[in-house]
Amino acid sequence: MIDGLEIRPVRGIGDVTPGDDLVELIASAAPWLADGDVLVVTSKIVSKSEGRLVEVPADGPERDAARAAVLVSETRRVVARRGPTTIVQTHHGFVMAAAGIDASNVDKTHLVLLPADPDASARRLRDGFLARGLEVAVIISDTMGRTWRNGLTDVALGAAGIDPFRDHRGETDPYGNELQITQMAVIDELAAAGELVKGKSDQVPVAVVRGFRSAAPATTGAAALLRDAASDMFSLGTAEARATGLLEAAQLSEGSETHLPGLPVDPEAIERALAAVADVLSRTTTVAQAEVLPHNGATAALHLAARDTDPPSLMRLGADAHRLRAALAAESIASVVLPHEDGIRLGLSGLSPAPTP
Repeated sequence: MIDGLEIRPVRGIGDVTPGDDLVELIASAAPWLADGDVLVVTSKIVSKSEGRLVEVPADGPERDAARAAVLVSETRRVVARRGPTTIVQTHHGFVMAAAGIDASNVDKTHLVLLPADPDASARRLRDGFLARGLEVAVIISDTMGRTWRNGLTDVALGAAGIDPFRDHRGETDPYGNELQITQMAVIDELAAAGELVKGKSDQVPVAVVRGFRSAAPATTGAAALLRDAASDMFSLGTAEARATGLLEAAQLSEGSETHLPGLPVDPEAIERALAAVADVLSRTTTVAQAEVLPHNGATAALHLAARDTDPPSLMRLGADAHRLRAALAAESIASVVLPHEDGIRLGLSGLSPAPTP
């Protein structure tokens, strides 16, 4: 239970250069720091002190080219592109615009990169204050956009001395419902709170949050907030996901020797796939339910045939079979082309167990 929070700006730190002792700078500017305080430190001054600067031309196309090259070097993968904006996943695992590369609050001949390891940077700062006899938590913050929402907010890139989550799972709400998935990202909330007194143009790179007590001992840093690939339902932008889907459709293997998963197929999913291609199939192509052959793990089958046997009709039959297989794949139905003397037989199988109602 928190009775109240106090958020204070730390003014007077001044410009930070490579090699500067941030602990000394912050402690000198805020001699009123106390045990239990949470320091929200803008990542930019951490990067500057650690020498995470790249020299670039001051202007012109050479500057643009240099910045593009830096973006490539800081990118693990591109998530989405829209006009001049590129959303990428950095080598840290953050998904953000332009890999967090910043040209503000720095001279025109340099760009500022994110800290190489923000959690390690936070630990070093915390250790520095501990050496001075102060036990404080440290959050390293930066500005990000939010999916499906306009505007920006600060989030935590690194943390030390504070648990990243407040975990309510297993607790019971006032109505007697057990909470199942509620984990509050408290270091993100504190980073955003700190930004309220820091601002973007006031040269206040550090805020102190007083009155917050972590509910559990810190066992990990901000990296715990990163969603892994297996649980990321939106790992690509819309255009990039569509391009990936088209590429996968183009690479469907015919492989009659392929063994299917052997899982049931939802008849409604087959009907949706058929409806999706109904208007683009050739008038000479017919599609019908077929007998399921016992091999290959198929649990359903379709038979495609051509009303005419001239070469153009047979070529269209092959193209139609591939269109249908792509539509089936979009419904999570795997397919293989099975030999047949009259047309094309598709063996089908679900790719995963059907959800229970």
